[in-house]
Amino acid sequence: MTWSRPVGWILDHLVYRTSVTGKSNVPTGGPVIFAGNHISFLDGPVMFGAAPRPMHILVKQEMFKGFLGRVLTASGQLPVDRSGDRAALQRCKDVLDAGRCVGILPEGTRGSGAAADINGGVAWLALNSGAPVVPVAILGTRTGHEHLDSVPRPGRRFHVSFGAALTLSRRAGESGRASMDRAAQEIRAALAGHVQDTVQLSGQPLPFAEHQDLTAVAGTPADDH
Repeated sequence: MTWSRPVGWILDHLVYRTSVTGKSNVPTGGPVIFAGNHISFLDGPVMFGAAPRPMHILVKQEMFKGFLGRVLTASGQLPVDRSGDRAALQRCKDVLDAGRCVGILPEGTRGSGAAADINGGVAWLALNSGAPVVPVAILGTRTGHEHLDSVPRPGRRFHVSFGAALTLSRRAGESGRASMDRAAQEIRAALAGHVQDTVQLSGQPLPFAEHQDLTAVAGTPADDH
């Protein structure tokens, strides 16, 4: 996984121009869950290259084929079946229990990136590992009315911002289901709020999306690395 860190840096700073803020919000030791918004297939690699610590990112299992699959495996990324994959979450928990970091794009599929909804996988991980969740706002990887599969031209400016870490735990007398629902709501609220704050501070908007409430707060892992 060591060799893949420079590759991420090259993507962020030589192929594209990525400004990074909030690195001081990332704990310098122990497990961390990075939870980023999702607008482009580049979000995972961009988050990977911008983070101050290496991470294992959940990537849809369809990507683990041929040469790309070998690269993803060698760089420590983790395959996941988006139809429901508790085994993948357990692998992530094992990584966190070992004091390492996991990256998830909990919206699950590419969209406006406003984090109006997330899946429950990140909440399950946070509650069962005790690892803090760092919300990550990723902007610029798709803009305007660009197609979901569009590839940004080299030299485009991206912005990645790491927000304040959020630690969640079960409350006394609270059922497991209630804990999961509450944790998911807290995580999506933190992520959505951080995305909107980053949009305002950076001046870099989210891509357009019809029928999307960009003021909504943020319920399986990301669809792309």
